[in-house]
Amino acid sequence: MSTTRQNKIERLLQRDLGDIFQKGTNTVFKGKMVTVTTVRISPDLSNARIYLSLFPVKEKKEFIEYINGMAGQIRFDLGKRIRHQLRKVPELSFFIDDSLDYIENIDSLLKE
Repeated sequence: MSTTRQNKIERLLQRDLGDIFQKGTNTVFKGKMVTVTTVRISPDLSNARIYLSLFPVKEKKEFIEYINGMAGQIRFDLGKRIRHQLRKVPELSFFIDDSLDYIENIDSLLKE
């Protein structure tokens, strides 16, 4: 159960991370389109789990490892944006959001 404060911070992080990924698409993220689908933050606001939808990426696990390797730089960029809203920038962990793949799989099974 998320508190109102957690929900506000999750929306703030989702918006700002989405902007960071959008601006760095061509240079940093190798031309891949990265969408922040969900952000979940711990009750003590120190850890954030960010779920990403990736397009067009065939090796999603490798790309997530690449993004997790850049988590420090992404956190620094995020810190510059939210320095007036939060005292401490949470640690970031990135995960694949495979809900769209799951929906497509169910849809294809229903069509058969």
